[in-house]
Parts: sequence; structure tokens; C-alpha cells
Amino acid sequence: MAITSEQIVRAIKIINADATFTFADVDLDTLVWTGDTTAISKSAIEAKLDQAKNEMDAEIQTRIDKKASGKQKLKDLGLDDDEIKALTGA
Repeated sequence: MAITSEQIVRAIKIINADATFTFADVDLDTLVWTGDTTAISKSAIEAKLDQAKNEMDAEIQTRIDKKASGKQKLKDLGLDDDEIKALTGA
């Protein structure tokens, strides 16, 4: 699995929502903890990467589902695809 910087941030925030840190090039070995943040081990972060990815995937799917639901509700009100596109840009 290719890890993204967003997944790393999410994994860290799952462990400590208040954590402040920097890192470079999607590389956990470059993590620098800032502020009053207690360091989190690389293995603890890696253990949360799947959960982070799953949460992010679920959020994307929720947005897709809500868009489809909203479009269907507009169709149920009698709007056609052109009218919906004119209103929503989608």
C-alpha cells in the first residue's frame, strides 16, 4: 500500500488529536514533534495507517453517496439532468 501524507497525519491524529509535528516526503523517519507533543513511536503510527485509510475512504464514499442522493431527490422533484447541472454545476 502506498502511504500518503494525509494518511500519516490522520494516523497521528487518531493517536493524539492535539499532536503537532512536521515531516517530509511521506517519510516517518523525518517526523519532528513540535510544541508540547510527546513523541509517538513509528510502530504505533504504522499500526494506525490502515484505520486512517479506511476512515478517509469512508468519508470519500459518504460524499459520493450524498451527491447521488441529492441528485436523485432533485430528479424526484421533477428536475431533469440539464436543470440539475445548471443548479449544481455537476
